[in-house]
Order: sequence, then structure tokens, then C-alpha cells
Amino acid sequence: MSDQSPPPGWTPRDPDTPAGRRPAGQQGAGQRPAGQRQPSRNAQKPAGDRRARRAAKRAERQRKRTGWRRLVPTWRMVLATVVLLGLLIVGAFVAGYLLVHIPPANSAATAQSNLYLYADGSQLARDGEVNRVNVPLSQIPRTVQEAVLAAEDRDFHSERAVDPKAMVRAAWNTATGKGTQSGSTITQQYVKNYYLGQEQTIKRKVKEFFIAIKLGREKSKDYILEGYLNTSYFGRNAYGIQAAAQAYYGKDVDKLTTAEGAYLATLLNSPSAFDVVAHPQSRERALARWNYVLDGMVKKQWLPAAERAAIRFPEPGKVRPAAGLSGQRGYLVEAVKDYIVDHKILDEKTLAEGGYRITTTIDKRRQNAFVEAVDETMVSKLDPEKNKADRVVRAGGVSIDPATGKVVAMYGGIDYTKQYVNNATRHDYQVASTFKPFVFASAVENDSRTQDGRLITPNTLYNGDNKRRVVGTRTPYAPENEGQISYGNITVNTATDLSVNAVFAQMVVDVGTAKVKQTAIGLGIPENTPNFDAGPAMALGTMQASVLDMTQAYATLADHGRYTPYTLVEKIEKGDDDVHLPDRTPKQAISREAADTTTSMLVSVVDNGTGTAALAAGHPAAGKTGTGELDRSAWFAAYTPDLVTVVSMMGQDPDTGTLESLYGALGEARIGGGGYPARIWAQYTKSALENSDPLDFDLDLQPGAAASPPPFVPSSPEPPEDESTPQSPAPPSRPNRPGRPTPPTGGQDQGGRSQGQNQGQNQGQTTGGQTPEGDTTGGRGDAGTSAGTSTGTTGGATTGSTAGIPGGATGGLRSRPSSEYLE
Repeated sequence: MSDQSPPPGWTPRDPDTPAGRRPAGQQGAGQRPAGQRQPSRNAQKPAGDRRARRAAKRAERQRKRTGWRRLVPTWRMVLATVVLLGLLIVGAFVAGYLLVHIPPANSAATAQSNLYLYADGSQLARDGEVNRVNVPLSQIPRTVQEAVLAAEDRDFHSERAVDPKAMVRAAWNTATGKGTQSGSTITQQYVKNYYLGQEQTIKRKVKEFFIAIKLGREKSKDYILEGYLNTSYFGRNAYGIQAAAQAYYGKDVDKLTTAEGAYLATLLNSPSAFDVVAHPQSRERALARWNYVLDGMVKKQWLPAAERAAIRFPEPGKVRPAAGLSGQRGYLVEAVKDYIVDHKILDEKTLAEGGYRITTTIDKRRQNAFVEAVDETMVSKLDPEKNKADRVVRAGGVSIDPATGKVVAMYGGIDYTKQYVNNATRHDYQVASTFKPFVFASAVENDSRTQDGRLITPNTLYNGDNKRRVVGTRTPYAPENEGQISYGNITVNTATDLSVNAVFAQMVVDVGTAKVKQTAIGLGIPENTPNFDAGPAMALGTMQASVLDMTQAYATLADHGRYTPYTLVEKIEKGDDDVHLPDRTPKQAISREAADTTTSMLVSVVDNGTGTAALAAGHPAAGKTGTGELDRSAWFAAYTPDLVTVVSMMGQDPDTGTLESLYGALGEARIGGGGYPARIWAQYTKSALENSDPLDFDLDLQPGAAASPPPFVPSSPEPPEDESTPQSPAPPSRPNRPGRPTPPTGGQDQGGRSQGQNQGQNQGQTTGGQTPEGDTTGGRGDAGTSAGTSTGTTGGATTGSTAGIPGGATGGLRSRPSSEYLE
């Protein structure tokens, strides 16, 4: 077959002519003679050629989209993705709305109680059944309703059942560290309270979202608000506004004032934390929230500004705990609840739903021993009928196993139904001189030096004169020593034994107040502790840490500087499920050398200083005494190698709640940390460790510090014959340790005074702890039991040996002060 003829006007190409070039005078392919119209391009090119050219262009674009450009989607891909997502969201919304139905009321509407167990599994307590009384909205004053709206959802009457914008904002704030916030409307909160539960799961939140939408379409705003007010938790085991009115103000809801309604509305945000009676340390935050509620009412024009200005805070009534929480049980249950909520194991409302089986770390035997020690040593001697000062006496204590961080015993007060504030966890008393060991620990940790360049060790000399001006700081500060006593140049060890303020006020500046604060935080003191200011006065314990906080910090010292977060909870179960508990992996807070060298000085406090009453425990101990401002508190913080316990006595008016001095309590002019707190500590520790052999401290000391003491030989004192007069037991005999003074002969307690031996030009035995010349040689005053030796002339001047300074120190302690002047 012959080849197909070319189309008209087609000129064959000369094989010798390169492609793209044509001989002169020849027209290109498809060219028309002059004057003839050019056909359209589509008509000119075959369809196959057009497809080929488009494919070539696509290939060219793909060749250009190399590297990172290949990862960028095209606009077509973006549009398709958006449309697909939109369809999926709409489909999910429709499916959710159709599939999720409004359920019957949940079990929380008649919530169960929680069961609390000792560490051995025996029952500790069961919290009370739910207190709830429903009332119609018509019985709730309008201002009370508006106060709740001002606190929780100011646009409730105009908004929809859900607010997606608020939910996204709350999620963003929570994710970016601005605190956990709620984006729920009152409708959503009501759904959660009445139909679902408090668990923080995606499934529950999805259900809440759709039920709220349906409820908002089917029910009126008044119906939803009434349900919300009758199901919300207000603390004090009160569900609903009527139960809350009775729990806090002892009246029915229809009698509530605007101010009282605003306070109850305040509680919805954080029921327990904002209870100013149960948690007085949170009063400032609670008042700020109360003012926020009232200001919101003014902003919404629900309350005239003039009326708002005249409103005063309505003090709520006392807590009326359930009878089943009497004695120590209520304190323990509340402490465990606070631990669970504060550590975000469960939120307060979820825990209040009940049904949880909570195994605590409390050792039943040691808990009973703690109560017995306080009762026998202190409570049994109180007589408020005859002695007015005895009315203000309170006590708190905590005991921790330093190896595990478990709280094994806690004393919160005389009875939860009588004194409802837990003295072991409150934060309104100064810790006084129990803070001083943290200053020294920080000095060793940071290799700190004095102003003239000497390394700070237990043997470093400091000037201990009364009202000595602290140098090296712009803050004018010249603290008084206890009893206005000047000591001259003394070692840090002796200054710790005698709790000399002038020495530690200077030392905290030498180390650096910021460094000391960081050391204390590392040991376990919360950073947000009230009055925890980094200044020279911090060395004297101006901060207001709780007894529990101080026990945590001393436990870190006892465990060679290893910080193990304390816990009150061993296990939490609900049904067949275990609740996840936070990680408590130990970490080295300060070096072992810093912790152990501090311990060695605290051993000296018990052997030779203000804490000798602790020797009655029959176990080697390290500790520190402290007396708060105006003698409102007296502390003894001490530990053996395997048990850490802090005891504090506090003064508080039982009627007004104001902090009071302990002057005259228990028939003594003053109450010091080395007195009743140390005696309570000794009796409890002896009982708690009765099944274990005494262990000596294994210490790794700072170079230049004293050598470790030899093994301890325990000995128990004879009980005093006359129990009618509060006395300190005489310290049992103990071996003379290297680098420590020989204890005086005599020294037996005689009803608050002691026999000592005066060594001077006129040698003889004196009674009452003070020689006619003014020299004291041991003795027990109101601050506790002390022992020491003074060498001097008849006139009282001293030369030679001073406690804690091997070989003596010129210009040192002129005479050992009477123990009533020691902390």
C-alpha cells in the first residue's frame, strides 16, 4: 500500500535540514499564503498532540516541585481536605446528637461514702453520707441566684447550652500552663453533676456536650438553674444550696443575705480551699474570690454599687463534722483528702462522689502511740477551769519514715469534733529556730565562706553578741538573742546547741538568702509557703510552714540529703479499678556531706544543747528546738536514723481563732521547744521504735567537721516521783563523745530547776541551776532541759572550756545561760 498523501500545503522537509530550520522561501508547516486567514490553534493541532503537551507541562511542574516544595500541598489538596473534615464533623455531630440520649440521674445524686483504711487494711473511718435537700428555685433569693451566676456563668440567660469558644479557650489555657480552667456553662456543669460524673475523660466530655445541647433545647433556663443549685457541691459534705446554707450559716436558703449567697457562690470554685474556717491560710484567696463575685454582680447591674460598698464579709459558722470522724479520724481523713486533691489524683468533686476504697500509709500502732504520748505528756496536765492559759493550748505532730516518705502517724488536735483545724497541716505559725539547720546545710552545700573568707564548718567561729549588726547586706538588721544574752566568739556547733540568733542571721547573709531559700525548697519546703521571704530574718524561721512540711524537710536531712516526696496514700480503688498515684521517685536534693554534717550538729543539740529531753527516747537522735514569735508556738523537730517526727505546741483562742501566746500555760512561765514538745517526741519515739534496736548515725562529714560519734549506749531515766508538777526528765547517762564537753555531774531535775556543779575558785554544789555569782551550770527552765559546764572565777568571768569549742575560745561564752533563755 502506498503512503498516505500529505495534507494540502504541507511541504516535505529536506532530510539534510536540521529540525526547526527551514530553507529560505519555504513556509512552515501549516502556514497559509498571505491574505489567507489563520485557522484556530485547536483546529490546527490534533487532540493527541494537545494531551501530550498538557502531560509535558504537568511533568515540568513536578520537576520544579523538588525538595521541601513536594511537602507543601496544593490548593486543591487543601480545599479537598477542608471539605472532607467539614463533612466528617457535621456527620459526627449529627450522629452524636441522635445516638446520645438524656440518661437517668447518676448515682452521684445520692453519692456513696468513701472507706479509709489503715496501712494494715483495718478500717480507719468512713466519711458521712451525702447531705442534700432539694428546694424549688422560688425559695432561693434572687440575689443568691445572681451571685452564683456572677461566679460561674454571667451570660447564662442569654447564651446557648454550650460555648465552644470558651471550651477551646479553657483547653488552650490549660495546655499552655495558665492553670486548669473550665470552659463549661452552667448547663454543662448541671449535666455533669446530675447525669454523668466528675471523671476527666474524653468520653464523658463528649456525652456532656450532646446532653447539654439536648437539655438546652428541651428545658427552660429556670429548670436548669434550679437543678444546678440543688446538685452542686459546696464543701462540708453539703450538696445543694439548702444544705450549704445550713452547713455554713445554720439557716434555710430563703434567709440568706446577698453577702452570704456570694460566699456560698465563692465555694463552688474550690469548696475546701475556700472554707476560711477549715483552712484559715486560704482566707486571702477566698476573700479575693468573694469580692470578684460581688463586683461581677455590680458589673451585670444586679447589685447597686452603693449597696455593694456597704457589704462586709459574712463569717461562716464552725465546722460540724460527723460523729464518725471524732478523735483523730477526722484529721486523718481530711489530710488524706487534701493530699489526693492537691496532688491531682482526683478532683474534689470526683472524690466527693464516693465509692472509693482508700488505703492510707498510717501505721495503726504508731498512730495510737502518738495520741498516747500527747495525752499523757500534755493533755492530761491541762486544767482550763483553773488556769485560763490552758484554754489556748493546741498540739500538732507528724511522723515520717525517711526511707519511704510514708507518713506513719499524725496528730491533728485534741478531737476533730472540738478543734476542727488540723494543727499538723495548718500554715499560720512561724517555724522559728527549726529553720536554722537549713541555713547551715546550704552553707556546706555551696562551700560558703564568712565575710573574711573562712570556710563555714561546725568549728567556724562567729560573733554571737546580742543585737550585733549583720554585715554584708543593705537591709539593716540586728536581731536579739533569746534572753538578750551576748556570747562573744563561739563556734557554729555551739551556736546551734544554744540557738544563737546573731550567728545564724549573719550566716544566712554569708551564704546568700536566695541560696538558702533554694536549699530549703529542695529539702521539701513548698515554695509558696506564707512569709517565705529571702531576707536576713528568714534564718530565724519567720516563714509559716506546716508541721507536715517541716517533717518532710527533716526527713530529707535524715536520709542523707535524698528527697522522697511524702505520701499519705498507699492505694486507691473503685470497684475493680486502681486509681493511678503520682510518681515519687527520690532525688538527691543536697549532697550527703551537707546533710550529714548538719545531722552531726543536731546530734550535739540533743546531747548538749536545748534538746536533751529527747534522750529519754533511748535512741540516738538529732534535733532542733524552736520558739515562735511572742511564744505563740514551740517546736521540736528531730529524727533517729529510721524515724522523723516533728511536734509543735501552739496557742489559739478557741472562741475567736486568734493566735495567742503560750505564757503561763501548764503552769510554766514559758513553753519552749525543749520542754513539752521534746518530751512528747521522746515518749512517742520510744514507743514507735520499741521493737527495733537503737541505730547510730552513719555520717559522711564535711572536711574539718568533728568525727562521727561512737556507738550510742541507751539508758532510760527514772520517772519523777511527783507527777503533779510538769517536769522534764533528767537526761540518761550517755558516753562522752569526741569533741563534745563532759556532761556535768548532778543535774537531776528538781521540779523545773536542776542541780549542777559550779567549777570556779569556790567549788561547791548549787541548787536551782544558778550560782550566787551569776554563773549557770546546766538546769532546766521552761524551754527544756540543758546541761553544760562553766569554768570561771567567783565574779563569773570565764576562761577555758566552752561547750562545742575544743580547747576553749578566748572571749567566748561568759557563762552558760539559764535554760529559760534558750530555745
